[in-house]
Amino acid sequence: MQEAKYIRRQRLKLMLIFAIFAAPVVAAWGMVEFRIGIPDHHTAHGDVDLALPALHEWPLTTSAVSEEDKWILAFDCTLQCETRQDELWRLHRALGREAPRLTRLRIGGGLEPLPGEVTSEWQRFPSWRKENSVWLLDPTGRPALAFDENVASKYVLDDIQHLFKVNPL
Repeated sequence: MQEAKYIRRQRLKLMLIFAIFAAPVVAAWGMVEFRIGIPDHHTAHGDVDLALPALHEWPLTTSAVSEEDKWILAFDCTLQCETRQDELWRLHRALGREAPRLTRLRIGGGLEPLPGEVTSEWQRFPSWRKENSVWLLDPTGRPALAFDENVASKYVLDDIQHLFKVNPL
């Protein structure tokens, strides 16, 4: 009688161990199958536009390719230039200790450059250009994200911080 009780207790322990290790697998399957606990929104607020050419192919008056390992935030400064320039300068400062990883390239606008900003002009307007757009380019000059004029600066900042997080130095 004692021996049967002992065997049942050992089997119960073994079943509990199996249940403990199987529970996360079952929970993950349930999350995927029934879409429970999985966010439905996307991370990027900008468009991943792979049709854009690399920065060295842009028709600019001065070469704006970064020789350092810096991301480039390029923006077309045609309408409300001073406001947009100020927003993006504040965005750059909001990056905090990550700010040195980013350079701002202002294309157009006759204003004085703000700290950390490089200026250039269009030689001719490319077909893919949209007024007041903002483009985030990786350190090699390839476009990563494109933002139209309606995207708020806080969303651009979110995307930049996310890209910096997933692309460490």
